[in-house]
Amino acid sequence: MILIVNTTTDTSITAKIREALTSRGALSSAAGAKSIGKSTSSAATEFEIIEAGTMRISHCVGCNECWLKTPGICALKDDYEQIFSKLVHADQMWLISDTSLGMVDHKGKNIIDRMIPLATMYLRFKKKQMRHVPRYKHRTDVGLIYRGDGEREYLDRWNQRVTLNLDSRSLGVFPVEEIKEAIACMH
Repeated sequence: MILIVNTTTDTSITAKIREALTSRGALSSAAGAKSIGKSTSSAATEFEIIEAGTMRISHCVGCNECWLKTPGICALKDDYEQIFSKLVHADQMWLISDTSLGMVDHKGKNIIDRMIPLATMYLRFKKKQMRHVPRYKHRTDVGLIYRGDGEREYLDRWNQRVTLNLDSRSLGVFPVEEIKEAIACMH
């Protein structure tokens, strides 16, 4: 399943993605602020779009409750719970974010930071680097689509480091002007 989280208020971006994925043989149905699609072909592509631009998603406060007290469950109770419950089962997550000072803005950063319950507090060496031990067998690969003056090289390196720590893969970093290239990576 592909989870697409749009932290911008520009729903035309997700409309283009929905149209492209639907034209690849998916059936789309709207349910409030989200869309779910399932392909009818043998290579089924399910996707869900969450318009998070107006959702209340707090920043990680570093309390470690998701590691220690309530493993895998964030102590903060806000709209992120809806995203995380789907994220755990997604094969891919595509984050759509505005940029600020060359980096994803605070909304996009909050989404990534709040992914920490996917890992445990335990560490191990992997390729001579310390990495968190994943909490679940299933891994979610992460791609980024950004608007604004983001520094692509920096964002690409940052996304690679995030996914390395989550024991997953980077699906690439694309400015919104290259939306077709990003969609081609969604499968």
